[in-house]
Amino acid sequence: MMTSQKLAEELKRIATAQVSDITRAVKEGQKSIALNEVRDMARRLSLLADAFDPKSAAEPAADAEAA
Repeated sequence: MMTSQKLAEELKRIATAQVSDITRAVKEGQKSIALNEVRDMARRLSLLADAFDPKSAAEPAADAEAA
């Protein structure tokens, strides 16, 4: 399990890298690249959340099976 310090470091790393890429794309007028970077950041944060709390990753799958 990740410590809160390791989680904070990983969040900062993801945010710094992705926001930098998003900012660059926006400044260059590349909206589709900026949107892709936002999606990538969301995916990375979701994976990190799942790694931090694996139980939360199982809940959406259980909800989908029930539907």
